[in-house]
Amino acid sequence: MRVEFLFDFGSPNAYFAHKAIPDIEKRTGATFDYVPILLGGIFKLTGNKPPMVAFGGVKNKMEYEMLETRRFIARHGLTQFQFNPHFPVNTLLLMRMAVAAQASGNLPRYADVAFHHMWEAPKKMDEPEIVRSALAESGLDAGALLEQAQSPEVKQQLMATTEHAVARGAFGSPTFFVDDEIYFGKDRLRDVEEEIVRRKA
Repeated sequence: MRVEFLFDFGSPNAYFAHKAIPDIEKRTGATFDYVPILLGGIFKLTGNKPPMVAFGGVKNKMEYEMLETRRFIARHGLTQFQFNPHFPVNTLLLMRMAVAAQASGNLPRYADVAFHHMWEAPKKMDEPEIVRSALAESGLDAGALLEQAQSPEVKQQLMATTEHAVARGAFGSPTFFVDDEIYFGKDRLRDVEEEIVRRKA
């Protein structure tokens, strides 16, 4: 059984999922494979739009979404969350660096750091010097990751992973797969956990 988490650092809901996943792993014994994708690329390929754009004109819709977000934060004790004042942030560089970190086996640490600087100590994480400073502050080799992120192989890998995600049915982030069963959104994590338990039985 493979459990995948398709994520982009620019999505606050991906951050929420990232923070909830460790407890699911403890309860189920499963390990989530983190799969970097480019949310902007997925939107372009599917015609999707951010919720604030897609539902901004629907009376009561965004207010309800904010209510569900507050409930999720309270349920999981996510007291460090701060909405990024620079939202939306162009995450192309961050996601290429995630692919580079994955290639060197450092994605878990990098993901923790990047999510932290996006949604706990929020910064404008689409400016290379701000990214460099933030990663160095957290003990990562920012220079190496920034250099690797510019390689043709890394750029192609992110593009290919994003296209493959769409081919499998993805249209946003966070998206989860339990083998080939797809689930979308942080609010489906309970369903993901139930499916993991069912398949392990």
